[in-house]
Amino acid sequence: MAKFVMECPSCGKYVQASSGFFAKKKIDCVCGYIINVKTDKVTSTTCSHCGNTVVYDQSKGDDAKCPVCKSPIGIGNAKSAAVNFYCPSCACKLSAVKGTQSVTCPLCDTEVDVAKAITKEELKNEGIASVIKYEGDNETFIWKHPIEDFNLGSQLIVHESQEAIFFRDGRALDLFGAGRHTLETQNIPLLEKAIKLPLNVDTMFHSEVYFINMTTHMGIKWGTDSKVRLFDPASGLHIEIGACGSFNLRVKDSRKLLLKVVGTEAELGGADMVSNGGIGTAYMVGKFKALVMNTVKSNLARSIKDNNIDILEIDSYIDVLSQNLGTIINQTLDSYGLYMPEFYITSIMTPDDDPNFRRLKEQFAEKTLRVRQEDILKAEAQAAQQRKIVEAQTAAQLEMIGAQAKAEAYKMQAFAEAEEMRAKGYTYQQETARMVGMEAMQNGITGNGEGGGAGALGDVAGLGMALGAMGGIMGMTKDALNPIMNDSSAIGAGVVPTMAEAWSCACGKTGITSKFCPECGTKKPEPQAGWSCACGKTGIMSKFCPECGAKKPEPQTWDCSCGKTGITSKFCPECGNKKGE
Repeated sequence: MAKFVMECPSCGKYVQASSGFFAKKKIDCVCGYIINVKTDKVTSTTCSHCGNTVVYDQSKGDDAKCPVCKSPIGIGNAKSAAVNFYCPSCACKLSAVKGTQSVTCPLCDTEVDVAKAITKEELKNEGIASVIKYEGDNETFIWKHPIEDFNLGSQLIVHESQEAIFFRDGRALDLFGAGRHTLETQNIPLLEKAIKLPLNVDTMFHSEVYFINMTTHMGIKWGTDSKVRLFDPASGLHIEIGACGSFNLRVKDSRKLLLKVVGTEAELGGADMVSNGGIGTAYMVGKFKALVMNTVKSNLARSIKDNNIDILEIDSYIDVLSQNLGTIINQTLDSYGLYMPEFYITSIMTPDDDPNFRRLKEQFAEKTLRVRQEDILKAEAQAAQQRKIVEAQTAAQLEMIGAQAKAEAYKMQAFAEAEEMRAKGYTYQQETARMVGMEAMQNGITGNGEGGGAGALGDVAGLGMALGAMGGIMGMTKDALNPIMNDSSAIGAGVVPTMAEAWSCACGKTGITSKFCPECGTKKPEPQAGWSCACGKTGIMSKFCPECGAKKPEPQTWDCSCGKTGITSKFCPECGNKKGE
């Protein structure tokens, strides 16, 4: 396929066309006219030799001759008015007349700025660039400046989120960050060391300049090209799963990336690799796609197993798997100078049509329902147990409150009776002995004879009902009761000690004969030593009553003829003889 320059029939400007079977048949001229290469290549002109108007084929170029005088028509003069340059997208060679603003590439339809392209070609042909700057787009990872010969004193302009690296003989040398840099031997020491730079600023030195885009390229899609075989230890089944998602990619180390990707290549070429004169996102993704897929396929099943993830609940652990796989992939990308700040698994494809997988889901559903039912039963049992505990605690509290109320009532009754007896001049012991003695007298119990105390104690059991009738006696005066008291006290003296063995508890239980209260378990209180005053104060340990100040009475004792000594009562507790007899 040969290329040639032909004139547009509409505006007279020259464009580049091609001949051959696969050549483009129509070309869009900058004036808007659509050139039909097959028909419009044949045109007419005036022969400069004979002056005749002749028709000729423009595809013949300099070989076209006048059919009249057989002399060259001289279309080379018109061709010389056009300039040649290259499309920045596909590297196709183009031609245009100076002054043309833009040209559309016939191969890739890229609109090319003619003035800019001509200036670039002139700088490239001259080998001198006074300003070195990035002219790629945002989708480019690496962009190589077209000029490779520079002078000291040239200006290097690096934009934000970019780095510029001088490359020579397969080595990444000096690196520049954002800003305007004047190329001097002071700021390019590695290049100075690699080659002996000239002292004259007008003398060129050869080097390659690569601009590295440090921005993060987002939303790059990935997916496994085949299924990953996974063994589920819980069910013993083998299932196949797939995964897909996206990731973000950015350059971490410009030197590593340049050496790994570019290496010692003299220039970047190939439509799949070049994007506006550099390495674009599509090429980088294609280069590392196999790396990402192989890493995911090799580590997805292992990551699921290491984290004890149930395949049926895998959607809940996508973030965990994404983080684990992203860490593993970054370990490999580090050797290329790249970094993946975010790696996402958006979907994990499970084999829903596989009968084994359906059976696994059914088993999981049954297990879930069974566990849920067991949890409900357990919760109900715990609630019932808690309810019993609360009821028992409430009953205990109510019982304690009732016992406290009974004890308080008994205490108040005891205080009332003590006050009443103190007002009548009797102690509690005297009143008890009197009441028992009188009841004994009424029932014929004298306390004398064989068995004395034992017989009396047996008869006391029949006095319970009679004691209630003694309430009326409490209203009698002390003087009226003295004769009765003297006789009843003597009779009841042998009985009271036995009844004194019974005691009352604070919970309200009375008549207790055991050492512990059968109602609340309280131990029988130890008997308190002391004496009782006529005012009603009992358990006095001092010589004087702390209530009324009365002195402790001296014990008056007498000895009985039966041999009993130290008797304080009017009757002998041993034989029943009256004092003085």
